[in-house]
Amino acid sequence: MKKTVGLLLLSTVFMAGVSAQSAEVRTKQFNVGKSGLAIEGYDPVAYFTSNKAVEGKKDLSLLYNGITYRFATTGDRDAFKANPAKYEPQYGGWCAYAMGDKGEKVEVDPGTFKIVDGKLYLFYNRFFNNTLKSWNKDEAHLKANADKSWAKLIQ
Repeated sequence: MKKTVGLLLLSTVFMAGVSAQSAEVRTKQFNVGKSGLAIEGYDPVAYFTSNKAVEGKKDLSLLYNGITYRFATTGDRDAFKANPAKYEPQYGGWCAYAMGDKGEKVEVDPGTFKIVDGKLYLFYNRFFNNTLKSWNKDEAHLKANADKSWAKLIQ
């Protein structure tokens, strides 16, 4: 019981920290490049509704706290607008495995992803190195490490 309450409290504190991030911190730490475009233009909501990576349309963009997201449909854009925390990728859109393994910000392949407990995780997948496979072998440990590493980066 104490462990469950502690985990719930830690999750609440972590989420409060995420929502309190300034646009300046977000644009500095998130995987957006100079353009400010998240997930290389892929629709963050489509991962949940279509269970696949879907490119967003330039004319269906939304700026949220310094980060620009693109959407495939107006419905996806409206869903994101209503609850951005539900759809934003974890760790600022950096590779979840790299964040958990070494606390590093590594580019991702937007088509390599996993939804865990209603959260979107993205992974590096190039040159015969699909980090999602490594993540799956030790997900709980890597996720805990990634949460700690990301919290340090966004302070």
